[in-house]
Amino acid sequence: MSARRSPGALETEILAVLHEASGPLSPGEVRALLSDKGGGELSYSAVVTTLTRLHEKGVVTRERSGRAYRYAASAAPSRLIAWRMRRLLDAEADHAPVLTHFISGLSAGDEELVRRLLLGDDESETR
Repeated sequence: MSARRSPGALETEILAVLHEASGPLSPGEVRALLSDKGGGELSYSAVVTTLTRLHEKGVVTRERSGRAYRYAASAAPSRLIAWRMRRLLDAEADHAPVLTHFISGLSAGDEELVRRLLLGDDESETR
């Protein structure tokens, strides 16, 4: 029995493959590259489902290639992480305690970066 991936791990692995690619990839190519990297044997449908979800999240682009699609990373992996953070935050009715705990756990440098971003004083927000 193989070990299960943690939530979001397959998305992260697929994004890494797409970021390293020199152009758009088919789901079969993504599956093969994941297998080459020691990602285990995945079903084709698991890869297609994950790619479709990443496309719906706006993290990958796709173009028609015959009857299928070819996928490419559309943004930095940080976009997916930010999307996950928003999704987790939206799951809570009261955002104040969540944000308070999050901010209190930041390093001094990250806390300063957040302050600058909120004030619009930092160009890092586009990374």
